[in-house]
Amino acid sequence: MSILAIDAGTTGVTALVVSADAAVVGRGYAEFPQHFPTEGWVEHDPNDIWAATLAAVRDALATLDPDVDRPTAVGITNQRETVVLWDRETLGAPRRAIVWQDRRTAGICDQLRGDGKEPRIAELTGLRLDPYFSATKLSWIALNEPHVWAQVESGRVAVGTVDSYLVARLTRGVHHVTDASNASRTLLYDIHAGAWSQELCDVFRVPMSALPEVVPSYGVVGNTDPSVFLGLDLPIAGIAGDQQAALFGQACFTPGSSKCTYGTGSFVLVNTGDRPVTSSTGLLTTVAWQHPDGRLTYALEGAVFVTGAAVQWLRDGLQIIASASETEALARSVPDSGGVVFVPALTGLGAPDWDPHARGTILGISRGTTRAHIVRATLEAIAFEVQDVVELMVREGGVTVPELAVDGGASANDFLCQLQADALQVPVARAAILDTTGLGAAFLAGLATGVWGSTDDIAHVVRRDARFTPRPGDDTAHRRWRVAVERSKSWATV
Repeated sequence: MSILAIDAGTTGVTALVVSADAAVVGRGYAEFPQHFPTEGWVEHDPNDIWAATLAAVRDALATLDPDVDRPTAVGITNQRETVVLWDRETLGAPRRAIVWQDRRTAGICDQLRGDGKEPRIAELTGLRLDPYFSATKLSWIALNEPHVWAQVESGRVAVGTVDSYLVARLTRGVHHVTDASNASRTLLYDIHAGAWSQELCDVFRVPMSALPEVVPSYGVVGNTDPSVFLGLDLPIAGIAGDQQAALFGQACFTPGSSKCTYGTGSFVLVNTGDRPVTSSTGLLTTVAWQHPDGRLTYALEGAVFVTGAAVQWLRDGLQIIASASETEALARSVPDSGGVVFVPALTGLGAPDWDPHARGTILGISRGTTRAHIVRATLEAIAFEVQDVVELMVREGGVTVPELAVDGGASANDFLCQLQADALQVPVARAAILDTTGLGAAFLAGLATGVWGSTDDIAHVVRRDARFTPRPGDDTAHRRWRVAVERSKSWATV
């Protein structure tokens, strides 16, 4: 038996076929375009996401032995907070999706904060007022595109996150659902009640009738329609936001276990069990997953918006590297960053600083600066961003992090993993399968359909690839980093 996992990320869709021993026996990937209509705006065409999903799944299935590896269920994981609208009948999108990185709603957040709304919102959601989250994106559409919003209010157009959209496409519009981990990222979900909040919907002027039904993170919610999904009739049995799926994929099932995923951004999560732990300075309280019996497992999260995206910018924007794989050798070619510090606040700052008006900053450039120094400064920035979050978790969240499990594309970089261990002064353990988000979606779907009988069974098949032990050092470079962060703040308002 095997499970098909669909991982709909920010720049592309990965499809994995995962066997019962947690081996990846099929893999496909397809990118889709990013749209940047104006400064600070980021959008996706939902049709591109769907086309990439079909292409990735087709490639993942192409090399399988159908008698041995044929999938028996599908799990979905996705970029969170991104808002998608679609016609309930035609499944066409009346506008492009507004992506989690988008900063256009900073003014809406400022206004709600000025009206004194943030403390109550934080109390109910565990989140903060920031353009990152979904609800202000919906408020922006309501204010600026009344013709679209009228269709939402009439019930013709549904709203949801990317998981909801994919389920709608996979089932040909039969099901409009999301799971609790995705719902908890919208600013519309009460993490204590475990349900959509009418109070929050009223604050953001979102009709609750437009929202998807919240379902458990594992359990069958419906079947794919073979007429639209490559002839496949499979139960959809697992759904989780990408970072929660990675936590599950790393087998972080006990309170205190933690992971960091290096993707477009970096996200550090620690399992806090059945207790939602709150932080007063920059961390997020979120639902990790919902069990079929309704119980919620919570996590404390630090969200860093730009890490892998900074490397992508070096490649596509500055064009000083041809591929991300070059960065390790370049960083090793110089003894240090030559005094260069890069704050990759390309879409503002997430945890722990939370400044949507911050912008990317490179300091310390001299005539002797080379591309190797800038590349090394970029990798150091990734490690320092994660260090800031983990230290805040320890200080504010009251948790201990004796070891950090890491995954995601950038974790293949040994130099970065060693930098991270040195920065944190704790060991860093790298997953054998770096696509841990997709692996987590597979585990959720397989747990629901009997491929694995328990989380203990899953823990037994999770493997580590390498372990990096911290070397002695000092915090001089990190102190200089914090000075640079302060100088990047509020730049967009100058």
